[in-house]
Amino acid sequence: MDTITKLRIKAKANPKIIALPEYNDKRIVEAAGLIEKEGIAKICLLTPDKIDPHEKQRYVEEFYLLRKSKGVDMERAKILLDNLLYYAAMMTRLGKVDGFVAGAAHTTPDVARVAIQCLGVDSRLSIASSCFVMVVRDCPYGEEGTFVFADCGIIPEPTSRQLAVITIEAAELAREILAFTPRVALLSYSTKGSSEGKSIEKIREALALVKEMSPDLIVDGELQVDTAIVPEVARIKYPESPVAGKANVLIFPDLEAGNISYKLVQRLAKARALGPLILGLNKPCSDLSRGCSVEDIIDCVAITAIRAQNKK
Repeated sequence: MDTITKLRIKAKANPKIIALPEYNDKRIVEAAGLIEKEGIAKICLLTPDKIDPHEKQRYVEEFYLLRKSKGVDMERAKILLDNLLYYAAMMTRLGKVDGFVAGAAHTTPDVARVAIQCLGVDSRLSIASSCFVMVVRDCPYGEEGTFVFADCGIIPEPTSRQLAVITIEAAELAREILAFTPRVALLSYSTKGSSEGKSIEKIREALALVKEMSPDLIVDGELQVDTAIVPEVARIKYPESPVAGKANVLIFPDLEAGNISYKLVQRLAKARALGPLILGLNKPCSDLSRGCSVEDIIDCVAITAIRAQNKK
């Protein structure tokens, strides 16, 4: 059974309520109908006529309390809650829905900003990041062609500590949502000292932090991508690694590398790219690429629903 089918079946087992605030995008409307028809989730397609004034006032007051220390007054809170993106996020925060998905008509920074402000960052790890679930057809690498790529959407130039947290968050998603044992590679242009540079030093520091923070995680770096995923190359370059040739979670050194890589794989290998899935928050939500298809929306909703199941 392929990864996409497994995700949809898992979501159907315990359907959650997912808000879609971009009601005027035709892809969102079409996806909402198909999701309901298949029973993947219960959809709250937010339209202006569905906004309850009393409920909205409660969200305004909650948002004001949440953000007043950041300079947000009541008037500003009212203005922001006119934006359905904020409204969906506050619905999620207060339990009216189980999660939200947006991004078909908003940039990733817009969606991430709202999600962080309204849902809050998990205090265990203290940063939000993102990942993509990449499903590559007829691919012998990764987990039968399935990978997690991180971070491809939020943190432009991560510090060593941020890189360590991205690694842990991406591995958790692989384990909880995709149900496979994560084997994590911190990617670089170097494999274990074949080159030197500041970015390589950062990766080595990140690896040490990951091993301290999550000692049971199967992780290694710095690794070139062919060493990380191709067994034949791994046997030549780094045969003693627990990860080389078997990696299914790929951690990129910065946002440029991650974003370029996922789009190349998506377009050239005709892979499915699900996400960016926003990690490290107190409630689940997913971003979408503005170039997303109807199928992408359906599957991001499925993943968000599964994450909501796990939160319960």
